[in-house]
Amino acid sequence: MSLEFILTSLVIVASPGTGVLYTLSTGLTHGTRASIIAAFGCTLGIVPHILAAMTGLASLLHTSAAAFQLLKLLGIVYLLYVAWSVLRSRNEPAPAAGLTALPARQLVVTGVLLNLLNPKLTLFFLAFLPQFIRSDEAVLKQMLELSLAFMLMTLTVFILYGVSAAAARQRVITRPGVLSWLRRVFAASFLALAVRLAFTER
Repeated sequence: MSLEFILTSLVIVASPGTGVLYTLSTGLTHGTRASIIAAFGCTLGIVPHILAAMTGLASLLHTSAAAFQLLKLLGIVYLLYVAWSVLRSRNEPAPAAGLTALPARQLVVTGVLLNLLNPKLTLFFLAFLPQFIRSDEAVLKQMLELSLAFMLMTLTVFILYGVSAAAARQRVITRPGVLSWLRRVFAASFLALAVRLAFTER
């Protein structure tokens, strides 16, 4: 595994996107445990895209406009739903130190769906992974190794984001005005991601 792959992957993983935004918002509003579970869910949501790229299913999204548009539409709808859910929570009281934990299943499912319903991820892996494949070794074995490494980096970076946000949570929850502002920022960010996805082409 080359240093170039590791550095490039870290830059990609650390760049602001749906997964980063989700783990940050979860860490700020629900604490360390929830942010770690959310990071796991986002990482798990990468698996179907990697499998699609490895088995050649990504070519369907690349050649079929209908399949790509359908998956994109589902992604847009879900991002809008998440934005609405975050904004709706503005009427809830600021969480106290004894915040009731969100169910792990709910956190994981949200993280999985946020990444699963992004058709560009499949095409990304189809274009990204082959750049680091060596011709003298089994292709599928190399793609599996690179994919697992990418997922490990994703999980690690997302956990760092979430835990860092959770560390600042105590300062935030004691200031209802700041918490309300952050909720609007996160809702607007998910909305912006939905708009960006709407204008995404194959």
